[in-house]
Amino acid sequence: MHPTYQIPPQTRIGHVHLKVADLDRSLAFYHDLLGFDITMRYGSQAVFLSAGGYHRHIGLNTWHSKNAPPAETNTVGLYHTAIVYPTRRDLANILNRLLEAGYPLTGASDHGVSEALYLNDPDNNGVELYWDKPVEQWPVNSDGSLNMFTRALDLKSLLAETG
Repeated sequence: MHPTYQIPPQTRIGHVHLKVADLDRSLAFYHDLLGFDITMRYGSQAVFLSAGGYHRHIGLNTWHSKNAPPAETNTVGLYHTAIVYPTRRDLANILNRLLEAGYPLTGASDHGVSEALYLNDPDNNGVELYWDKPVEQWPVNSDGSLNMFTRALDLKSLLAETG
């Protein structure tokens, strides 16, 4: 293994594929509530979802998890799936939608580089909904390194973006 290898900067995460207990219940969250489009179904066992016509951002399947209980919080596994919204207004709109649906948040944070909403899907998988602030606004230390933090997100200010 070459010790100075660096992953190409254009590399990105393609999609997340989640094991779920109930496909319809998960579709009610990811499709009906969050608004992802269904791009493909594999019978009653799997569905691919996307935003903007991409082939898939999220895969949901019950191949090994049909009717299974949620994963234990204190075990290894996925911490959360992060979904990036293009603008602060888009994040405000999904927050408004969640509030109107009575869907509970588990947190809301300003990280300096981004603003994020946290919640759990119906299988208790963590979901982060966020937008990245413009790079020029990112907090940096005197040496140029990022100075990220976690502070309470001003939800009232965010909701004002919905106009």
